[in-house]
Amino acid sequence: MVLRKHNGIFGIAAALAVVLMIMFVQVSCGIRPEQGPAKPVAAKNGMVVSGHHLATKAGLDVLKEGGNAIDAAVTVGFALAVTLPSAGNIGGGGFMVIHHAESGESTALDYREKAPGRAHRDMFLDENGDVDPEKAQFSYLSVGVPGSVAGMAMALEKYGTISLERAIRPAIELAEKGFAMDSYLASSLANRVERLKKSPASMDIFYKTDAVPYKEGEKFIQNDLAWSLKQIAKDGPDAFYNGEIAERIAADMASHGGLITMDDLAAYEAVEREAVRGEYRGHEIISMPPPSSGGVHVIQMLNLLEAYPLKKWGHNTPKTVHIMVESMKLAYADRAEFLGDTDFVDVPISALTSKKYANILRTGISPDRVTPSRDISAGDPWPWESPNTTHYSVMDKDGNAVSCTTTLNFSYGTGITAAGTGILLNNEMDDFSSKPGTPNAYGLLGNEKNAIEPGKRMLSCMTPTIIMKDGKPWVVTGSPGGSRIITTTLQMILNIIDHGMDVREATDAKRIHHQWMPDEIRVENDFPAATVTALEAKGHTVVDRGSMGVTQTIMWDGERFYGAGDMRIKSSSAMGF
Repeated sequence: MVLRKHNGIFGIAAALAVVLMIMFVQVSCGIRPEQGPAKPVAAKNGMVVSGHHLATKAGLDVLKEGGNAIDAAVTVGFALAVTLPSAGNIGGGGFMVIHHAESGESTALDYREKAPGRAHRDMFLDENGDVDPEKAQFSYLSVGVPGSVAGMAMALEKYGTISLERAIRPAIELAEKGFAMDSYLASSLANRVERLKKSPASMDIFYKTDAVPYKEGEKFIQNDLAWSLKQIAKDGPDAFYNGEIAERIAADMASHGGLITMDDLAAYEAVEREAVRGEYRGHEIISMPPPSSGGVHVIQMLNLLEAYPLKKWGHNTPKTVHIMVESMKLAYADRAEFLGDTDFVDVPISALTSKKYANILRTGISPDRVTPSRDISAGDPWPWESPNTTHYSVMDKDGNAVSCTTTLNFSYGTGITAAGTGILLNNEMDDFSSKPGTPNAYGLLGNEKNAIEPGKRMLSCMTPTIIMKDGKPWVVTGSPGGSRIITTTLQMILNIIDHGMDVREATDAKRIHHQWMPDEIRVENDFPAATVTALEAKGHTVVDRGSMGVTQTIMWDGERFYGAGDMRIKSSSAMGF
């Protein structure tokens, strides 16, 4: 921050007052200016980091009352459905990775959406056999059976200490009484009129008369969503999957050619899965298994990178970025071939996360030469096989930790609100491989293992992750961002472990991305020009794609929690006490 030079004691006093005021806001509220403070928010008893300050505060209040990290995480999840409608949701799904201090165990909760019972393999193909993007991404057909309510209820029932009613209470109040429209939400809605206008219910909720957007500071009330939240608070997940909410969703689907029925909703179940685990430079990495591809491929890339002296080479230097990119290509090529819902297909998880397999793949990486993506295909992991959007992170003083990523897929999902519910519906069916070998909306390729089948969960990139140090949670992180989630999470891990950054520095650092196809390195604005020039000289194609990812990260050093909200979305916040 630069202060103008003032003459006289009053000028000095005014300047000091400004500094003290900013410091107070940063520390007590967890809010930071756009450019970010030099250090993360610190606290001794607990920390919550999420994509909206009101949701963060709701979770922090639960911690202050004596609730644990799981209680706070579920509270944040429901609050984000109100305050961050572009991504927070009860009409979508997600993944939650939990470390439970009392048992000493870590686990993964899968509440990813499922394909409806009437879904079929070719449902998004036109008469020429090509994928119809409108059907796959913006229609009632693109909606998967939502899992968020079932997943959050499961987390609370198995690992929480408070009632579901208490967890939902702040969300009900925010929806019913309203809150001041923040700059991010106001701007986001102003830019999404065309997408949302196909849904009269969405227009009635998110805009004033004649599609006029709300302005920053104006009160925003969501009565229909408040009604739905009250039903869930009263009757639990049964209200969503068997009760009047389900009836309204099914009726809206039937009226518009959608596939989801009461039977689909009643049949939905969240699943607890074994987390995937890896080891990187003495730290245990715990992340999400399939139907997420994130955990598998973060660990795969870490295995590849562990042989290189990244710390010596430096952050975002040409050598470091080149090796990272070549590793990313190999991992994303394997993703396209091998990943899918393990309830339906075999996925070689232990092989893909094996250091032996990484050693084989690494022989194909040249430190000086670019390997074109067209020359890269999926590897052969089977000999080594033994028989995700928004993210939020929570840690408490007892050692519980939660890393949670949830999604509607696109911003505001389909843009369609189920009439009478206030619930935005996801467009996750596009995350299936509608036609093997044809890219989805994020340019990701898929194969038969991720083909559409009734009851199947579509593949995701969501990567909620916990890093363990000396057997205890050290860092909790994750990100939204479609295909860029995996590489964003990877870079947070590298920034902290290899480059010694604190969570604020690691969050603010410039990011890169490569997903095998298309064959290009994506970099953020103002990425170091010398690195770009050197990469291009090696033969890489480098393109500026703007900001990537929105991490929400916490670190515990044994005495204090340090939190950093990613200001690539200005509503992000970190709060502790």
